[in-house]
Amino acid sequence: MAGKRRGRGRDREQRQAPQSQRGGPRRALREPAAFAKSTGFESEVPHEKLTLAQARRGTPANRPVRVYADGIFDLFHSGHARALMQAKNVFPNTYLMVGVCSDELTHKLKGYTVMTEDERYDALRHCRYVDEVVRDAPWTLNTEFLKKHKIDFVAHDDIPYTSAGSEDVYKHIKEAGMFVATERTEGISTSDLITRIVRDYDIYVRRNLQRGYTARELNVGFINEKKYRLQNQVDKMKETVRTVEEKSKHFVYRVEEKSQDMIHKWEEKSREFISNFLELFGPDGAWHAIQERSGRMLQALSPYSSPRGSPSSSPTRRRSVSPDSSPASASPSPSSLSPPSSPSSSRKGKRSSRKASATNGRHAK
Repeated sequence: MAGKRRGRGRDREQRQAPQSQRGGPRRALREPAAFAKSTGFESEVPHEKLTLAQARRGTPANRPVRVYADGIFDLFHSGHARALMQAKNVFPNTYLMVGVCSDELTHKLKGYTVMTEDERYDALRHCRYVDEVVRDAPWTLNTEFLKKHKIDFVAHDDIPYTSAGSEDVYKHIKEAGMFVATERTEGISTSDLITRIVRDYDIYVRRNLQRGYTARELNVGFINEKKYRLQNQVDKMKETVRTVEEKSKHFVYRVEEKSQDMIHKWEEKSREFISNFLELFGPDGAWHAIQERSGRMLQALSPYSSPRGSPSSSPTRRRSVSPDSSPASASPSPSSLSPPSSPSSSRKGKRSSRKASATNGRHAK
């Protein structure tokens, strides 16, 4: 119970503390982080110096541990964000202040920046881990600056930072026991990003020309401008040819696929047709069985047909031959069996008979 009461009292003290000093959910998660005042940090709660062990235990309970991280933060990227995340989570209750050096100081001691100081300030204000942004931060931290902003610890990577005639600008911070180390993110830095742009300079110039930037804005000469535009036209033609080629390949593939499907369907239909035909008209098929059955039915319904050479079954009757008729009379005469004479032969016969009668008459007289 006593532990719970102490915990409730600690929560009450944190709620009573000013919004800018509380840990946990803060206004910066919903709005940009605030800028530090030029007069420094002011608080009604007395600011006592903390040791590293006290800060790791989360004490004192009435205020968060004030951690300071500084840098140039040009072309703000994930490596910067990861370093600030580590600084924010180095203690259980942390208030993170980020110092950003001005353009004048950076150009003098490090080199030219891509982003202006105002752009760099605003980029840090919109990082979720940052509670406060210190503008025009000093290159080297002195005791006056640390006291002005009530800084408990300084967060940076542990690699010695050689600059401004010093082997390590954080050496005195480390000796004072106020330094907490963060780890660098390999593979990404502002210098790496600038190197990529310089290495692929032509690509990015052509890209911006396509997006509507003028050659004067890109500081490109007349001849280079025409060269880049010609290269853009060539690339467009290549892309068009590539697109047409891909579409034609896709079309041919679809046609082949459909033709294979049609051939497969035709084969199935032909097999089905042949099997049905054989079932119907084969030697053991239904058609022969139907013919046999129909033939049997016809034979059962119709009378038997008379054999060839048998007497005719017509209703006409022949005349009966008398019993006393001789076989000779019954048998046909040779003249009757002879073929019928033609009209010319009958005329010749009449003439010869007339002549014969005439001669017989003469002899009789």
